[in-house]
Amino acid sequence: MKNKYKLILVLLLCAGPVLAGEVDPNQSWELGPFLRPDHVNPVIRPNTNLVFDCPMNVHPVQWAALHTFNPGAVVKDGRVCVLYRAEDGSGSMNIGGHTSRIGLAESKDGLHFTCRPTPVLFPAEDNQKTNDWTGGCEDPRVVETEDGTFAITYTEYCREDKRRIARLGVATSKDLVHWTKHGPAFEKLGGKFADCYCKSGAILTRLIDGQLKAVKYLGKYWMYWGEGEIRLASSDDLINWTPGPIVLRTRAGKFDSGLVESGPPAVITKHGIVLLYNGKNASPNGDTSLRDGVYSGGQALFDLNDPAKLLQRTDVPFYKPEADFEQTGQYSAGTTFLEGLVFFKGQWLLYYGCADSYVAVATSPTALNQRQF
Repeated sequence: MKNKYKLILVLLLCAGPVLAGEVDPNQSWELGPFLRPDHVNPVIRPNTNLVFDCPMNVHPVQWAALHTFNPGAVVKDGRVCVLYRAEDGSGSMNIGGHTSRIGLAESKDGLHFTCRPTPVLFPAEDNQKTNDWTGGCEDPRVVETEDGTFAITYTEYCREDKRRIARLGVATSKDLVHWTKHGPAFEKLGGKFADCYCKSGAILTRLIDGQLKAVKYLGKYWMYWGEGEIRLASSDDLINWTPGPIVLRTRAGKFDSGLVESGPPAVITKHGIVLLYNGKNASPNGDTSLRDGVYSGGQALFDLNDPAKLLQRTDVPFYKPEADFEQTGQYSAGTTFLEGLVFFKGQWLLYYGCADSYVAVATSPTALNQRQF
């Protein structure tokens, strides 16, 4: 009888809660696993045939000639719509030395895309000229609200600013083509962040009628944002944001030892809020099984009752550079830089940038994720 009670006690202890930073052997809260579909990637490549009349240069520009990468994604009218960063051949031949614009590509199956000939978000003679030019509009993450409005967070980068400051910009649209720029997310309510380096905004979403939608939760919209460390922010309107506390930091000896950076929109699940994020491997205090400087993907779980409370995170990357196109490009250490996530035709589709040069997709069947919701 005593042995029976000892066995029950051991089972109860084993089933206890997992502390932040520890790994549940079952990992039942994670999204995925994600797999590379055969003979598809990269799904978007540089294209010298895409030309438009740049309002800043006042002449035609091959706006996607050099690199196409770091995509956001959303579902509209039965199609997957990917908003991706494209670099032209201007400036110096180094990372960040070109002008970026955001293009739109559409797909009926989420795997094969047709790109619009002209960008949809770009530097122009508008109220964001001083923030956008000459660096451009970078690294979009996009969500749809319950009323059908689309909101995008993106990096506004001015190379002419001697401080090299990136600002987290916000824009809205009804059709994904025509956008209204609202300026930096923290300009009005951000205090010290109103004019500081900030980027990478992943807005909280919920799966509604088979699609991810940005919704108010606990009375607010929420956003995980930042590069280096990840913070929380809240908003009443998706446009003006109040920055909050640091919620995720780097870890010595791990894949995310160099920096952590928000990935696609975060997702509310029955286990908690799941945030996919990007981690950079540091040298010399990083994960020795990974290349120095490589970017790979992690997942973090936050409390449903407190979006700032970290419950758990993955100790090893769930997605990392393996294919040639993920390890060769202008960022030679390799990246699988996660930015776009949609639920489409019974599966998750995860879109990511490859070595700052291409866009690729990974898939995960819904049967593996039904327990999440």
